[in-house]
Amino acid sequence: MNGKIIIPKRFYYIIFATVVAIWLISFTVGREWYADKTESIYSFALIHFSGYLFFLLMPVEVAFVYYLPFYSEIEMMAMALGTAVAAQIIDYLIGNLIRPRQILDMMGEKRIAKAQKQIDRYGLLTIFVFNLLPLSSPVIALVAGMIKFNFRKYFVVSFIGLFLKYFILALFFA
Repeated sequence: MNGKIIIPKRFYYIIFATVVAIWLISFTVGREWYADKTESIYSFALIHFSGYLFFLLMPVEVAFVYYLPFYSEIEMMAMALGTAVAAQIIDYLIGNLIRPRQILDMMGEKRIAKAQKQIDRYGLLTIFVFNLLPLSSPVIALVAGMIKFNFRKYFVVSFIGLFLKYFILALFFA
């Protein structure tokens, strides 16, 4: 050994994702707090969309509940569903188009293998549950794209799970 420290690529992805997440929150909610302004639907949309990208896992359900008092339930649900679906379509397409080795380097082989095992074992139920509950549905979208899961089925079941999640959140926290 010559004393060199080898830093895995995954470490750089984690640092990048962390910096982007901090920047997004600072740029949106943080800026509104400092300016003493009401939270805008656009800042929610940016945070929510970003939270559904597979490399920026953020607590999007908490953001939904936080912004809910400022807007109607219908506006919030529409924005949450629109941004979540758009981001998950991107996740699916990335999984479908990028070489598996690059994705494994970024996300970790164990995480991807675990998600694939769940989809292989339970199929649409996995997609539904991961979208209904605060679980890592962006990773499921990525893996669904990687294994060429039927896009139409994925989209419909994902949308139903997301709709129910935000409907329940709006019902309890509005």
